Amino acid sequence: MKCAIAIVAAAAALASAVATPAELVARASSSATATSSGSLPTVTVKGNAFFAGDNRFYIRGVDYQPGGSSGAADPIANVAGCTRDIVEFKKLGINTVRVYTVDNTANHDQCMAALAAAGIYLALDVNTPHYAINRADPAPSYNSEYLQSVFATIDAFAKYDNTLLFFSGNEVINDDNTTNCAPYVKAVTRDMKQYIGSRGYRSIPVGYSAADVESNRYEMASYMNCGTADQRSDFFAFNDYSWCDPSSSYTISGWDQKVAQYSNYSIPLFLSEYGCIKNARNFEEVASLYGTNMTPVYSGGLVYEYSEEGNHFGLVQISGSSVTEASDFAALASELSQNQPSGDGGYKSSGSPSTCPAQSSTWEVTAFTGEELPAIPSGAAAYMKNGAGTGPGLSGSGSMSAGGSSTGTATPGSGSVTAVASGGGSSASASSSSAAQALVAGELGFAPLVCGVLVLVSSLVGAALL
Repeated sequence: MKCAIAIVAAAAALASAVATPAELVARASSSATATSSGSLPTVTVKGNAFFAGDNRFYIRGVDYQPGGSSGAADPIANVAGCTRDIVEFKKLGINTVRVYTVDNTANHDQCMAALAAAGIYLALDVNTPHYAINRADPAPSYNSEYLQSVFATIDAFAKYDNTLLFFSGNEVINDDNTTNCAPYVKAVTRDMKQYIGSRGYRSIPVGYSAADVESNRYEMASYMNCGTADQRSDFFAFNDYSWCDPSSSYTISGWDQKVAQYSNYSIPLFLSEYGCIKNARNFEEVASLYGTNMTPVYSGGLVYEYSEEGNHFGLVQISGSSVTEASDFAALASELSQNQPSGDGGYKSSGSPSTCPAQSSTWEVTAFTGEELPAIPSGAAAYMKNGAGTGPGLSGSGSMSAGGSSTGTATPGSGSVTAVASGGGSSASASSSSAAQALVAGELGFAPLVCGVLVLVSSLVGAALL
């Protein structure tokens, strides 16, 4: 790209980013309307909360991946399994399921419609075991082939009204030595938001699911909510197994301290996994999670997990077409039934972005303030205009060493949407100058540390047993 064009585009995008209010407004899309999965209202972000229409939306759900990490199957493409499990979802009284892996080439119409008919939304991870950010070497894995898979997953699910949100990553940072992966997680989040806007989809929230790592969890939350509007997440979630029945409480678990810590956090916050198994699970934490102490800050959570996968977290045991409920299934159903928040829960309608965290012994993001991010790989920029096309599904060869990675950094605001494709996500010819990032030539100024093992299963189950 010519330098002059890049500077003009970046300046316009930055002005838009700075002026953007902290609220997502759903835009009607012709293709989305035509293939809507039901009559559920779409969910948007207002301040630090989710809303379905004019009503505060609290996530009350379970993590759902039958087959576990070894199976890498798509439960939303399995009509028989989906139909079987929705019966149990209705018994639990949930309104959300989280799915860690889907096949972006499969048809999901029947299951999504069935979920919508049951009043259930989908919280979806966009990564798969072979298409994800590699925490051991994140820079090469952030490439155009990877983003093509991510964007194809967005294409597959943006049309459903009960697609609640997208997770850009899951537990990519899982200790103090992997925090230098943060710029790549933040860049993927930015790219997903830009793709959704550029393709003319409604504004589906995009955010990150953090591991249960006390030493850098708040730093990651702050990092994902700092910078210009295009760089900031729409929400933040984390896994939390600190409340262990029956010897815990709101204060013993430390949940009161977390509420205080996040009291000024300006975007929705929720638990992407919870449910300690050290002792019998009575789910006494549900009363606090949906009580007045926490609803001003938290928007609910997802219990880990629906089906038993050999780790003792399962609420049910699946055998073919039959389902056997564990004892904690009834406990969760009872607690959810007794604890149903009403009203706006004391949410904050506005707030200020976070300050990017400083480097420390537990936050090794060097030479980086949040003002610059890896630029979208040049091969992926065209997807903003032309669409991603057919994804690799679950049979693709993988993207982590596919080449075509980012070669520079992007100026703040360059991830803003400056043009929208016509046809609500079709392969339209609308221009999208925002896809052309303003590059800072040369090596990235925050070359990542070698930080551990591959994140081949970062988008699948990841809770560490206590």
